[in-house]
Amino acid sequence: MFDRAVLHMDLDSFFVSVECLKNSQFLGKPLIIGGTSGRGVVASCSYEARRFGVHSAMPVKMALNLCPDAIVLRGDMDSYSQYSRLVTEVIAEDAPVYEKSSIDEFYLDLTGMDKHFGCFTWSKELRHRIIKETGLPISFGLSANKLVSKVGTGESKPNGAKEIPKGTEKAFLSPLSVKKIPGIGKQTYKKLSFMGVRQIKVLSQIPMNLLEREFGNNGRKLWEKANGIDLSPVIPYTEQKSMSKERTFTEDTLNLRFIKNMILKMVDELAFDLRKKDKLTSCVTVKLRHADFNTYTKQRRIPYTANESVLTRHICEIFDTLNERRQLIRLVGVKFSGLVNGNYQINIFDDTAKAISLMERKDHIRKRFGSDKLMRAAYMDQVNKKRGE
Repeated sequence: MFDRAVLHMDLDSFFVSVECLKNSQFLGKPLIIGGTSGRGVVASCSYEARRFGVHSAMPVKMALNLCPDAIVLRGDMDSYSQYSRLVTEVIAEDAPVYEKSSIDEFYLDLTGMDKHFGCFTWSKELRHRIIKETGLPISFGLSANKLVSKVGTGESKPNGAKEIPKGTEKAFLSPLSVKKIPGIGKQTYKKLSFMGVRQIKVLSQIPMNLLEREFGNNGRKLWEKANGIDLSPVIPYTEQKSMSKERTFTEDTLNLRFIKNMILKMVDELAFDLRKKDKLTSCVTVKLRHADFNTYTKQRRIPYTANESVLTRHICEIFDTLNERRQLIRLVGVKFSGLVNGNYQINIFDDTAKAISLMERKDHIRKRFGSDKLMRAAYMDQVNKKRGE
């Protein structure tokens, strides 16, 4: 039986690297990719900008206060998707099993390859080939599981490589900040800090039942991560092309308020699914079936987004042009297609910091209590009327 070997690869400052490939004048300069409006936010930034304290999800206005000489560019998701595909093609040619977890991040299962090549040697050769064929810097971490490999990648950046031999996982993680553990957000870190836990070593020594008492089901996961335990498999990569929802009414209707509220509910649910899966859509479609069973569809190409406000605006405009016949409606449907993977769960190039915060809070509620626990007030009114409340 072979020891498990999992490789994690992550393109360094991916958006910035692509822009530097397109225009070499940006090399070595503080560069910010993000919204160019007064309330835009940072999607990515160069290491030169990071030295001034700039980081992703920071308001661009604040970033420019920290780094006044920074160059601000609006992101180009079409270019980023194209370069992501180039990297994916290189990996797909050689990797036995790989998982594309986002637009710039990959996991590879190399179990058994030590017998023939040596996993670390093979990984370095793949990394050099990606750099040579795409021009993009990429870092990697190699260990016995996905969690430790991902942390290893972070420690090897920029443009580096790190191997964590089997049996040394805990020793590698111990001196690091708990912030380095994937999945620990601001609230969890705040609570751990309040408990006096800032180092992974300390977290690993806390009894699991105590963590479960403080963090619920997530407590066990925290303990396992702190102890370098992760049994999650590398899932072979498949590209989801679209997602959709439709609703057939019990009675044909002309009640536009009822119909639009139903459409908005579907858009909210689909947009949440996009963000949960780290995906963006570039094409939206509305489907309409009248009482006479004549069915009409209309689609629109849009900039890549997972923002329900942006999607709602496009969907409602399409519905209004599609519903010119003003006949009884039997079915409505919404479809998102042209999906791409992306780290950013919203259209970070257009949104404000306030909008991002609101969306993150709503998504947190949906993930914790279920997507049906948060809905628009207008749709809730309809539900209550049906119940006779």
